[in-house]
Amino acid sequence: MPTKTTNDLIMNFSAEVQRNIEGLASDPELRCLSNIWLRETARYKYSYNFTWLGRPIIQFPQDILAMQEIIWRVKPDLIVETGVAHGGALIFYASMLELVGGNGQVLGIDVDIRKHNRAEIERHPMFKRISLLEGSSVDEGIAQRVHDLARGKPNVLVCLDSFHTHDHVRRELNLYSDLVKQGSYLVVFDTLIEDMPTDFFPDRPWGKGNNPKTAVQEFLKTTDRFVVDTEIESKLLITVAPSGYLKCIKD
Repeated sequence: MPTKTTNDLIMNFSAEVQRNIEGLASDPELRCLSNIWLRETARYKYSYNFTWLGRPIIQFPQDILAMQEIIWRVKPDLIVETGVAHGGALIFYASMLELVGGNGQVLGIDVDIRKHNRAEIERHPMFKRISLLEGSSVDEGIAQRVHDLARGKPNVLVCLDSFHTHDHVRRELNLYSDLVKQGSYLVVFDTLIEDMPTDFFPDRPWGKGNNPKTAVQEFLKTTDRFVVDTEIESKLLITVAPSGYLKCIKD
């Protein structure tokens, strides 16, 4: 009986993982339980309770792991994030680029980068890979500055996580999707708002029917460059970005 090679073992494990993911995707009861879990933990601001290298990241651990896989695979020259908040995601992206090696940079855009958050970001060891741009992500002047900074960086990853209304996210998609080329990703966070109860966000201008997912759905009707990477969602089950991991399939 022939001995399995290292390549055989790797391929066998990959095939097993693929079967696992397909099983998760085809289990409606498990998906239902995941949705219940998402709804109930959101009442306690679950995503607010984690840090990355000392800074609040305001993301689910599952999505952090998914972004790690994407960054390692794509190896972007530039990661653009709209929505800075406490800066934890910027620090995470920069630390991943540090591990990848090379000269990859992170650009964070926010209409209001609060003084205390800016100070903590700027004194962090990973700030050497980070630039901050204060202004609205849907301002054409800001978008032009982002495109100028991206010039000469062919491999760009874009993450949209700022103001979560349909119109705002739709405008961001129009302004920044062209930065993303084949093989990279345009990730739209907080699409799960559409899947929450109607009265879940009484103090916010977004909610069911007016959120990042509705913007993504409209955007995908206008382009053949992006598809939803359903495999990511299937294996995570718990994510703030259902239908939000958009893979670029053509330039």
